[in-house]
Amino acid sequence: MSDTPETTEVATEVVEDQGPMFTDLGLPDTLLRVLDDMGYKKPSPIQAQAIPPLLEGKDVLGLAQTGTGKTAAFALPILARTDAGSRTPQVLILAPTRELAMQVAKACEDYAKYIPGIKVAAVYGGQDYGTQIRAIRGGAQWIVGTPGRIMDHLKKGTLTLTDIKAVILDEADEMLRMGFIDDVDWILGHAPKERQVALFSATMPKQIKHIASTHLNNPVEIRIESKTATAPTIEQRYWFVGGAHKNDALLRITEVEDCDATMVFVRTKQATEEVADFMKANGVKCAALNGDIPQAQRERVVDKLKKGSLDMIVATDVAARGLDVQRISHVINYDIPFDAESYVHRIGRTGRAGRSGKAIMFVRGRERRMLSTIERVTRQRIEEMPLPTAKDVNTKRRERFKATVEATIGNEQAVMFKEMINELVTDKELDVVEIASALAHLAQNGIPLFLNENERFRPPQRERTERDGGREGRGDRPQRERAPRKDPSEVSTKAMPLKDSPDVDMIRFRMEVGYQDGVKPGNIVGAIANEADLESKFIGHIEIFDDFSMVDLPDGMPETVMSKLKATRICGQPLHLQVADGAKPVNRKPPSGRPAGGNRRPSNGDRRPSGRSGGGDRRPRRDS
Repeated sequence: MSDTPETTEVATEVVEDQGPMFTDLGLPDTLLRVLDDMGYKKPSPIQAQAIPPLLEGKDVLGLAQTGTGKTAAFALPILARTDAGSRTPQVLILAPTRELAMQVAKACEDYAKYIPGIKVAAVYGGQDYGTQIRAIRGGAQWIVGTPGRIMDHLKKGTLTLTDIKAVILDEADEMLRMGFIDDVDWILGHAPKERQVALFSATMPKQIKHIASTHLNNPVEIRIESKTATAPTIEQRYWFVGGAHKNDALLRITEVEDCDATMVFVRTKQATEEVADFMKANGVKCAALNGDIPQAQRERVVDKLKKGSLDMIVATDVAARGLDVQRISHVINYDIPFDAESYVHRIGRTGRAGRSGKAIMFVRGRERRMLSTIERVTRQRIEEMPLPTAKDVNTKRRERFKATVEATIGNEQAVMFKEMINELVTDKELDVVEIASALAHLAQNGIPLFLNENERFRPPQRERTERDGGREGRGDRPQRERAPRKDPSEVSTKAMPLKDSPDVDMIRFRMEVGYQDGVKPGNIVGAIANEADLESKFIGHIEIFDDFSMVDLPDGMPETVMSKLKATRICGQPLHLQVADGAKPVNRKPPSGRPAGGNRRPSNGDRRPSGRSGGGDRRPRRDS
């Protein structure tokens, strides 16, 4: 069988100022009515081309970037073909993440607002089976879920595909990236042979071509070509990190920018909490979103962001997958992503489906190369922006303070104080302006309203690039946050014996990460324990210098383990682990009870060290 399905080519390029209206696509009045309620008149290119063939019952192979309106493209025509009177599953939608599954399920419910009897069940890991089984057996015609949990229900017999009329694969390339493509193949193999299939993907690797050629019947191919990989509605800028800490910069930028809701991306779970705590301490309604947060709490956080009781979420890439919150006006890459694809996915949280948005990226000296890569891949110039000054921030704070006071005049709670103010004016002969000033001071609770405009951030040090053999500037960390530095002249290449296992041969290794990268001992211990599968008690003495560190490890670890450690990243930087110059193993006598060269797993009693380098967020987790 051919790798590429036989297709009917519809379009390869779209002229955005032409095209039909929703009323021209053949949708029933029940769906046109809800679209009118939502204010939708003109379909996006993928919607204009996918809806007619799907209405006719044809298979569709859709190639389009994220954020182009794919959900409506398949939901509207398939809803029009759904029998609301039947109480068995008729439509199966597979999505790569629980967040996307929830988002799609909610959108389908919204579109079905004026179709009585339509029920949608969301089926994903992290939610108890009982709730999902009740939803499935409660007459849901639409099942939206992640591949892992759908497979579980099929194997348990709590879900059957006997009456399935349509299967939709949403973000198929993402399911491939997360390791679900074999599950998708298995699920499609258990669906009825006579069913409609729609596959949507941003890219078409060979595994997706195989799925299409195996399970799609003469599909209509819809290819939406974009001039850039990022939406033209997103204004993209970067701030070159220097002279200010990232937290202070983030606060200044969000105060000066006209932000509605903001999505901040960091690399590690620990960073989500640290940045969110800083912003909350400075009066921002903010929450962290990472893989350790229970599903129910995650749903509450997203709901609060949608409703406006939260204005900022600090998240990792995995935790933010599938989020579509209309309020998000700004995406800030607090930590630069590792690749251009991640950058596109991140900033795609704003500027979706024609809406405007802004994306700002924090770039350190050694990250300029990644900035250039992102610009090259997206074919878009990213402009540098200056950090807002203290004067800029104070101007905004002054405007907000006056607006808040003005909006409070006439409030019932404020009126009750009038009598007391009048008493102060008449009895004490105090000036009204003086009284108002005193009340404003009390309201601030001792916290200064304005920044000190005479205080200057420490200027960034001269950039030293790889060309002149040095390390980049370290201007993004304020001096007050640094622990006392070790002098590089103090470095020793002699390993120290382990306190609890003195008979284990140890050798000293050098790593090319240090204080200027934000590294701490916990980061080093966590990363090595994780990547080398080594009990933490066998990780010896650690010394951290400005731009490198030393660590003592057991001698004779397998080359495969050493290769993994050399490629391991801590705080976003590769270790480049190597034996320290002049280092020799200590305690050359035959050891007893030494670790098995990195193959020994920690016992249940051992506590794994915290502070790993974000590997838990970057490595996809199988949905269960």
